Amino acid sequence: MRDVLERLAAGELSVAEAEAELAGYATTDAGRFDAARETRRGVPEAILAEGKTPAEVGALAATAVETAGRALVTRADGERRAAVQAAMAEEHPDADVTVDERARVVVAHAPEFEAPELDATVGLVSAGTSDAVPLGEADAVATEMGASTERVEDVGVASIARLLDRTDELRACDVVVVAAGREGALPTVVAGLLDAPVIGLPVSTGYGHGGKGEAAMLGMLQSCTVLSAVNVDAGFVAGAQAGLIARRIAAARAE
Repeated sequence: MRDVLERLAAGELSVAEAEAELAGYATTDAGRFDAARETRRGVPEAILAEGKTPAEVGALAATAVETAGRALVTRADGERRAAVQAAMAEEHPDADVTVDERARVVVAHAPEFEAPELDATVGLVSAGTSDAVPLGEADAVATEMGASTERVEDVGVASIARLLDRTDELRACDVVVVAAGREGALPTVVAGLLDAPVIGLPVSTGYGHGGKGEAAMLGMLQSCTVLSAVNVDAGFVAGAQAGLIARRIAAARAE
């Protein structure tokens, strides 16, 4: 504690940085940012843009870069993406900012941020182009956790040959996230072909009875092949779970 206070008094730390080191979080008018989550849990804190004003999203993103060296913003529409970019330009002009408009994700790294690197690969599979939004969120999270990612897209069961052509690539992955809507059959098929853990990501495509991801989620929960499933459109959770598995695999390889 004394070291932190001395660095604060010397101007080497901001108030937010000092609070983050002492309490594990930083308090802002927009809420509290959990700067210690990655150290504690292995998963970086994400800023969910939905439900927050653009100003709140921008302020939290700036605090994240200040205290953790990185901001990961999810479910960000155009206005909130612009707010993050404006906050970075004002508060952290040297930050490296990446925007994925389709996945609605913004990532900002401070110049001194050292990204983790894992000796493990997460496969990311989509049944169709419509499933790319939550899959992109999963990709961003797994990547930020240090895993390499391999995308295999548009390989749904309506034409199973598309998947069989890419099976060898998936067999080289350590853990696989499979995003599918409608009846959600693809994760079951993929899990039957691989010996790696498979995480089913139901997507809110489809319509009518069982639409909006309900049939997809129930199908994954009832899968006759072994897999786990997250909630509808929960790309962050799927990517984080895959990243945690990748961390364990990488640690075992390093022993």
